[in-house]
Amino acid sequence: MMKAFIVEDEPLARDELKYLLKRSRQVEVVGEAEGIEDAMKDISRLKPELVFLDIELAEGNGLHLAKQLAELDPAPSLIFATAYDEFALQAFELYAFDYLLKPFNEKRIRQTLEKLMKQRQIGEDESRSAAPPASRTAVEQTGKLPVVIDDRIVLIDRDNILFIGHMDGKTIIKTEENEYKIGDPLIVLEKKLDKRSFLRVHRGFIVNVIHISEIQPWFNSTYNLIMSDGSNIPVSRTYVKELKQLIGF
Repeated sequence: MMKAFIVEDEPLARDELKYLLKRSRQVEVVGEAEGIEDAMKDISRLKPELVFLDIELAEGNGLHLAKQLAELDPAPSLIFATAYDEFALQAFELYAFDYLLKPFNEKRIRQTLEKLMKQRQIGEDESRSAAPPASRTAVEQTGKLPVVIDDRIVLIDRDNILFIGHMDGKTIIKTEENEYKIGDPLIVLEKKLDKRSFLRVHRGFIVNVIHISEIQPWFNSTYNLIMSDGSNIPVSRTYVKELKQLIGF
């Protein structure tokens, strides 16, 4: 059973969501909060696997809280639960797993939970069967990263890869010319790549350090990386030390 936390300043909406989650028998609500400060403190302590987050809060904006939650290690899966559909794009840019609209629909919530559990199971299975370290040698020798796309094996020039990210349930490989969507989780690709050139900087991102153009300080001792194509990649606190050691700053 997954542990969940609810951030919602409307008592009736909060109670309704708790009731529907309890009925699913897939989630245990371990905490709740009305504002950003209390939510951040309790989520850091309780470490829930998913957070249901409203956007318009009496004490701040849920999108701002989402940015902070993304820096936790491990970071919870974010499911926005709001009455406003115009924030959906911003929510998914913050790596939201799903976006639920009020009034809540029990069937829709169950679909979200089932999709989340299925994705987590796939990730665990693929992690157990991840390629052995020997596969990294093959990439180093050929300079090519093989990936399966639509039943084809595509060889991607390793040095042209800008970053690899997990977004909207898919792994994205961004190169100087193209963007590839594949099914492999980040951990599988990470095992194939040379750690002297490719660095995990966030739970959702691996970057090619030769394509980092700028490092910008962010909040709470974290950073943003500006890549050579202008992409903005977050660095979580967990990986700041490794980044500093590798880059030398």
